[in-house]
Amino acid sequence: QVQLAESGGGLVQAGGSLRLSCAASGLIFSNYDVGWYRQAPGKEREFVATISWSGGRIDYADSVKGRFTISRDNTKNTVYLQMNSLKPEDTAIYYCNARRGPRGSPWDDYWGQGTQVTVSS
Repeated sequence: QVQLAESGGGLVQAGGSLRLSCAASGLIFSNYDVGWYRQAPGKEREFVATISWSGGRIDYADSVKGRFTISRDNTKNTVYLQMNSLKPEDTAIYYCNARRGPRGSPWDDYWGQGTQVTVSS
């Protein structure tokens, strides 16, 4: 059974920081591209950041570039999202994703249950 378990969400004041973690089990973690997505009420789920299986490619949404940092530790089967200079617009449920295979038709595509991030003004 594959499981992605997010943690680290919470309530923070604008300008503050949070560090999200996603612990994976039931898969060979180092074979997967992993990333973070978020969804606010009434809005579509949007891309936040991804990191390739090797760590050689990292991509960020323009809205978080320069403020968020994604990293992974394959020895711990964990991907992190360090979020600094948080804004109220960052308020959303944050989801962890793991994908392996071609982008158009991945062999495996898994999602966590999400962790709530709330940023007060």
